[in-house]
Order: sequence, then C-alpha cells, then structure tokens
Amino acid sequence: MRIPDPVFRRLRGYSFDPSLSTQLDTALVNEAVFKIDWEGSLKPGPIGEYLEVVDYDPASKCFYEPLDLNDKHILAQDGLSPSEGNPQFHQQMTYAVAMTTIKNFEKALGRKALWSPHRMPAGPGASGNIEGPDNYVQRLRIYPHALRQANAYYSPAKKALLFGYFPAVSNAPGEFLPNGLVFTCLSHDIIAHETTHALLDGMHRRFIEASHRDTLAFHEAFADIVALFQHFSFPEVLKHQIAKTRGRLESQNLLGELAQQFGKAIGQYGALRDAIGEFDEKKGEFGEKRKEWRPKNPNPDEYQTIEEPHKRGALLVAAVFDTFLAIYKRRVADLLRISTGGTGVLPEGELHPDLVNRLANEAAKCSKHILNMCIRALDYCPPVDISFGDYLRAIVTADIDLVPNDEMGYRIALIDAFKRRGIYPRDIRTLSPESLSWERFERDDTEQLEVFKKIAEILRKFVHRLDYLDGDPLILGDFDSFGKHFKNLEAGSWKSKTDRERIFLLTEAGKSALSELLADYKTLGDPEDVMQFEAITGLHLLYSLETHEPVNGLEFIESGGPQGFSGKYVFEVHSLRGARRVGPDGNTLNQVVISITQHRIIPYDKTLKWDLLTEEQKKEEPSFKFRGGCTLILDLQDLSLRYAIVKNIADKVLFDKNLFIENERLTRQRNYRTGVDGTAMRATYLGTSDNVNNEEPFALLHRNF
Repeated sequence: MRIPDPVFRRLRGYSFDPSLSTQLDTALVNEAVFKIDWEGSLKPGPIGEYLEVVDYDPASKCFYEPLDLNDKHILAQDGLSPSEGNPQFHQQMTYAVAMTTIKNFEKALGRKALWSPHRMPAGPGASGNIEGPDNYVQRLRIYPHALRQANAYYSPAKKALLFGYFPAVSNAPGEFLPNGLVFTCLSHDIIAHETTHALLDGMHRRFIEASHRDTLAFHEAFADIVALFQHFSFPEVLKHQIAKTRGRLESQNLLGELAQQFGKAIGQYGALRDAIGEFDEKKGEFGEKRKEWRPKNPNPDEYQTIEEPHKRGALLVAAVFDTFLAIYKRRVADLLRISTGGTGVLPEGELHPDLVNRLANEAAKCSKHILNMCIRALDYCPPVDISFGDYLRAIVTADIDLVPNDEMGYRIALIDAFKRRGIYPRDIRTLSPESLSWERFERDDTEQLEVFKKIAEILRKFVHRLDYLDGDPLILGDFDSFGKHFKNLEAGSWKSKTDRERIFLLTEAGKSALSELLADYKTLGDPEDVMQFEAITGLHLLYSLETHEPVNGLEFIESGGPQGFSGKYVFEVHSLRGARRVGPDGNTLNQVVISITQHRIIPYDKTLKWDLLTEEQKKEEPSFKFRGGCTLILDLQDLSLRYAIVKNIADKVLFDKNLFIENERLTRQRNYRTGVDGTAMRATYLGTSDNVNNEEPFALLHRNF
C-alpha cells in the first residue's frame, strides 16, 4: 500500500527575529513552526514550484551549501533549529516565511499566484513605446546574503529578493551585541514585506511606477500590512501578548511592531516601524534623556504634508490596524462582560488562561478577516495610479460583494479609521459604504452592452478551462474565430508543464484573443454602442477625427502595426484573472477581472504641441508616460458587467465654450514629477524623466528602510 504524501512540511523559524530569542520574556514564544504545503519534488536550495533560494555571498565570493529539506534527519526534527550562525537555517527561514505569505495570498484571492513576467523588447519595426511579449517566470529567486549593507529589497528586474547583512551601529540601543552582525533574512517581517512586494508586482506591475505621492507609499504600506497581520497566525505569540497587555492590544506590544532587531541595529530606540505608537524623548528626574512610548493620535493634516513613502504608508497601515482594534474590541466585549460580572473592568492580576485563549481566538479571527479583505481588494483596484482613497473604495466594494450583510461593522470601522486620518477618495459626497463602493452595474442597466455579454460568455468557458489544466488546450477553440491564439499550445510539451505555467500560457493567449476582439469591436461595432463603450471604460481604441475628447500623445499606428492594430490607438490588455470566492453565508462570486491600459507621451513643457513635433524632436524633449485605463469586473453567472473602475486618460473640451481643460490627474502627475507642488520625493528616488532607467525602484527606497 502506497503511503500518501504529507499535507504539510513543518519548518522551525523565528516568529519575529533573533533578538527576541535572547530575552527571557519572549524566548519561548519566538520560535514558531511554519506549516508549509508539501512539495514532494523540492530540491536542495530549497528549490520548489514558487521559490528558488540561491545562497551566494558576493562580498565573500562564496556559495553556501544548499539546504536539502528532504533529508530524513531534517524532516524528523521539523527542519533545522533556529540559528543566526548557520547559513542553511537562513535558507530555511526565507523559504518558510515566503511560502506562508504566498499561500495567504492564494487563499484570499482564490487562485494560484504568478510572478511578474519578464517583458521582452518589441520586435523590429515596432514603435519604441510598444512593449514586447511576456515571458513566464516560474520561480522568484531569494538571495539570503546578497548584500553587505543595512538593506533588503525586491528586484523587479531580477525577479528576486535580495537580503543584506550588516554590523549593528556601535551606539545602537537594545539587547544585542554592538557591532554584531544582523541578518535581514532572519526577520519574519522583512521577508514577508519583500515577498509581498513581489506578489503585488505580479498582480499590478504599474503600481511600481511613482506617479504621485501615494503610489510608492501604497506599495510600502501594503507590504507592512501583510507582515503585521501574519503575526496573529502564531498562537503562542498571540496568547503571550494578550496575557501581557491584559487584552488591551492598543497598548505597546510586539504584534503592532515591525522589524524590532533591524530598527535597534540602525540606531533607533525601538522597532523599525510601529503601527500604533511611537517614542517621545522625555527628561528624567535628573535631567537625563529617555524615550517613552505613547500611542499615536490620528492627525488629518499628516496626509497632506508627509511625502516620504514609508512615513506616508504608515498612515494607511495605522488606519487598517485601527480597524482591527475597533472590531477586536467589539468582538471581545461580551467575553469581558461575562468574565467581570457585567462591569467590563478586569480585576488586578493575571488573566485566566481560558479567557486568554478566547481573546486570542477572537483576535486571530478578526486579523484573518482584515487581511483577507485587504488582499481581496487588489482585484477591485484601478490598473494604474493607485491612491489611498482608491484602495479604501476597493476594500469596501470587495467586501460588499462577498459579504453583503456586515453584522460586525467592519466597513464602518474601516471608513472611520480612514476619515480620522484625513484619507478620502476624490469626488465623493458622503462616506457611507454605499457611496464609497464603486458604481455597480445591474443586469438590466442600459449600460449592459452586447459586447460585455459576449466577452463574459467567452471568458466563462475560458475560466472554467483553468480548473481542468490537464486536458487538451485546443478545446479553447470555443473562442470562435479567436481560437487561433491557442494554436501554439498544442505542442506535446503541454503535459510536462506545471499548472502555474499552463495558467500563464492560457492567460497570455486569452489576453491576445481579447485584444483582437476589442479591436474588431471598435472597427465593426455599432458607432453609438462604441461611443457608450468608451464612455464606460474611458478607453480610446480607434483613431477618429470626430472624437469628442482630445487624446494628444496617445500612440497611434497608421498601418502594419503588431497584432493587426492598423489605424487604432495602442492599448494593452494588461491582465486577465478569474476569481471564484465563497462568502461566510454561502454567497458565491464567479467573476473575471480584466485590466486594460493605455498611455500618452506628455512633454514636461506644457506649451509644446507634442503631435506637431517630429520623431527626432520628441526624442530630445524631456517627457513622461501618462497612463490610464480601466478594471472591468464581469459576472460570469449572469454574463454582465458588474464594475468598471476607470482612470480617464483624455483631456476635456467644452465645445460650446471653446474651452480646453487638461486632465486633472495629468496636471497632478506633472507637478509631482517636477516638484512644482513642493513634492520632490519622486525626483529624489527615481528622477523626473521616464528616459532614466528605473529598474530597481526599491533598492534606494529600502536603504535603511
């Protein structure tokens, strides 16, 4: 009888980082066991389906021996024991935390995670602004000892996580050896943070572009949110901190802090970042300087004034963590009433272990729900130019879609936390959940054009096909005349590919088919329907002298363009994703998410008439890409459009007043890039012109975090 493979691989690691293992109070809870999905074909490295750990130390010019997690002695003891001095444990730690983060994403989104592909240059004869095809990236590479500096970052160019190590500063406060080595690859928070950057880039690669103050800050904030809420998945840590704070998680505790060892090692008094508090300098009884922790009070002015991405992102992190605290207090209120005879005031002394367990269970449930809300919202974001207000609307909409009845008030708590920090979406009159939700299209709305039904009908077959990846891909000839895009998938190598690679190849073919469908629709469709389609999506697909909105700088191919885009504006089906989710009350969502983007080439000099310049003149003139587009969410159950989340790219013309009005987003982006509005942060990290190669936006941004 064949014994089935285990469900999980158990690997030991640090709950936080090595510094807490040298403190008596936290040593026993700082060692966690990560339960990782079993990979039977895991190779030494480790090298699995999603990750490849390559342990080369450039500073020392040496390779460390790769770890074999299938070794029987390692399997028998839940992996190597935590150790700062063992490079093989460093490999184990990065693999365990990164895989945990990946699986949290997959559970929330209801599909397998894919890394951002390598984008190839366009073929010969194509315009310089047209990008080539995408190449599949199976594994994200992890380099545990890539840098000898206080840094760690995700490299979009290398598709890799690079971790540094460095000596702690001599005056660093804390409980570790001054000038001793600190390894960023041993911090749960830093590993989870960098892995989240990679996962987010795999879904929204345009979010990495610094188009205004919120874009880089959002990337940083979202990575911190994931790292913070993964703390609550460690039961012993959670119970320890609840017992220590007597259930008051709004007081100083490890659960709300990020990268304790790193923060102290670079000379800070406490953790690198704290979601709920900060240290103030005070004078002691004898005039000596000392630091005292205090909770952060929301200040709406900070959102208008803070520019640095990490500090600005901390506002978003604080709003989400405050939401958790508000719901946690509500969930445990009955437990406190029962345990205190109705007063709600706990007596002095330690909490009863049973009460600690119950409080920990409620905190774990609440944190898991908040984390799922935050990840799920990524499908409801615009494809470019994300703002904190957009993200608030995405969270609210995604939650309303899946959990219509918000009995615990998650959405109200979230809106209140954002409001107290002055974070509001633009063009919103009220802050009710209904107003904040993206506009929902119903099945019988006049906006339900026939083209949306056709796309949904075709993609329903396509998404269904993604559930059965071992069959013949040519079944997708159901794409009518667009089945040709799947012809190259019939090679005999199909069965040798992994499920994730099959999903990638099918999705790329589906994007090409959808591009052709939209291009043909714009050319052959009913003109009135086409105009309505443009109004709904904010897209411009076919050049026309009769257009009602000028789109100067939007690339136009007159003839012989790639993919048959002759006489059409260039556009890109940016992503195509299926989403199947089940809510707590059994509510089922079966949707497809499509992101379509375009860009205009905009000169920094507003007085220039860009379309009147020659190609040579355009190359010499400083310019940038102004992107727009939409995220379309289609309901595959009733074959209709559900949401169109739009970032308009065109300017406005009031013909009756002969008045030209530049796109407001365009004005804000130009000012942000040039520092006209007092914001020089974009230029500080990435320069002003798109002609500058910015393949590593996180390398400088993450230096000393």
